[in-house]
Amino acid sequence: MTTELLSRKADFPGMVTADGKPWHYLDTAATAQKPQAVVDAMTRALGRDYATVHRGVYSRSAEMTLGYEAARRRIAAFVGGQEDEIVFTRGATEAINLVAATWGVANLKKGDRILLSTLEHHSNIVPWQMLREKTGVEIDVCPLTEDGRIDIEAASRIVGKRHKLIALAHVSNVLGSKLDVAAAADLARSVDAKLLLDGCQAVPRLKVDVEALGCDFYVFSAHKLYGPTGIGALWAKKDILDAMPPYQGGGSMIDRVTFERTTWADAPTRFEAGTPAITEAIAFAAAADYVDSIGIEAIEAHEERLTAMARDELAKINSLRLYGPEDSAGIISFTLGDIHPHDLGTILDEENVAIRAGHHCAQPLMDHLGVPATARASFALYSDEDDIAALLRGIERTMRIFGS
Repeated sequence: MTTELLSRKADFPGMVTADGKPWHYLDTAATAQKPQAVVDAMTRALGRDYATVHRGVYSRSAEMTLGYEAARRRIAAFVGGQEDEIVFTRGATEAINLVAATWGVANLKKGDRILLSTLEHHSNIVPWQMLREKTGVEIDVCPLTEDGRIDIEAASRIVGKRHKLIALAHVSNVLGSKLDVAAAADLARSVDAKLLLDGCQAVPRLKVDVEALGCDFYVFSAHKLYGPTGIGALWAKKDILDAMPPYQGGGSMIDRVTFERTTWADAPTRFEAGTPAITEAIAFAAAADYVDSIGIEAIEAHEERLTAMARDELAKINSLRLYGPEDSAGIISFTLGDIHPHDLGTILDEENVAIRAGHHCAQPLMDHLGVPATARASFALYSDEDDIAALLRGIERTMRIFGS
C-alpha cells in the first residue's frame, strides 16, 4: 500500500463514527463514500452557482448549462467515449431499462433471443423479462465456471443467429469476477448481436475504454464511483442512440410540439426528459476528476493487494467458505458456518465494521451457490489493513458468541 493511498482516507468525512472512532466501511460495492471534493462540488452547484439549465437566458443559467454539458464531456472521456454518446440517467438500473424500453422494443421480436449469465444483478435480469412479456423475446442463461466467472466457452455453445443481445456484468457485484470482455465482444460480433455491459463495479476500479472493449452499450452509476446517488450514465454508440426512440416524454427532449405531432431532439437530449439532475451531474464529474487525480491503475493495484490479503486471512478460518475467484476485483463474498450473514453483519456493526449481508440483488446466483445469502466485504481506495484486521476481529467475536 502506498503512502499516498493511505493518506486519502482523510479525504472522506464519512469514515468516522458519530463519536469520532474509525468506521471500517467495507460496503463500497453497494455505494462508495464521498470525498470532500465531491461534497464541495455539489454544495457549490446547489448553492452559489445554482440555476436551471438549457432554458434561461440569464448569465447564471448559461454558466450552469456550460457546467452541466462539461460534466457530460467529462464522464464521456472517463470511459473513452464522446459527449454525444452519453445519456445521463438516474443510475445504471434506469440505463438498462432505457435500452430495453427503446432499443429493445424497436429491434427485438418474438423468437429473438437474449443471453444473460447466472451472476447478473436483478437490474440486468428484470428489464429483459419485462421486455419478454411485451415482445416474446426469449432469454438464455450462461453458466459460470467452477470459480465463479462467466463461462464464455459455454456461452459460445449457446449463442446462435437468433441472439440479438448479450448483456453481461463487467465485474460481478457478488463474486468480484471479471468478464473476459474481448471474448464476449468476439462472440457477439460472430452472430451480429449487440453487447451490453453492466459496468457498475468495473468503472470504480478498472480502466474502462468503451471503444477498446468493443461493446455497444455500457452502463454505470455515479454513487459507486465516489459520486452522488440519483445519477448514472448510459454510453451507446452514436448510430445506435440516433436510431432509438424516446424513453419518456416531456420538456427538453423535444424539437417541436404541436397538438398534431411532436418531433424529437437529437440524442442524447432526446432521452433526458424534464429538468435533469444538474447538481448531481456536476458532482459526478468531480468524482471522475478525483479518481483521475489518484489514477485508476493505482486504485486497482491497491484493491487487488487488500483483496488478496483478506482472502488469505479468511481462508485460514475452517468454518468460513469463500466464493468467487482468487483474483476477484475488490469484492469478497463468504459464509461462516451456520451463522446467518445477517447475524454476522449485526455483530460486526457493533465493532464499527460495515459489510453487506443478503442476496445482493442476485437471487439466481444465490440459488446457484446453494445459499440464501452471503456476507460481502468490498474495498475501495480508502480501505486499508486496519479494516481487514477489524473484520477479522469481528468474525472471531461472532464465532465466540455462536460457539463456533
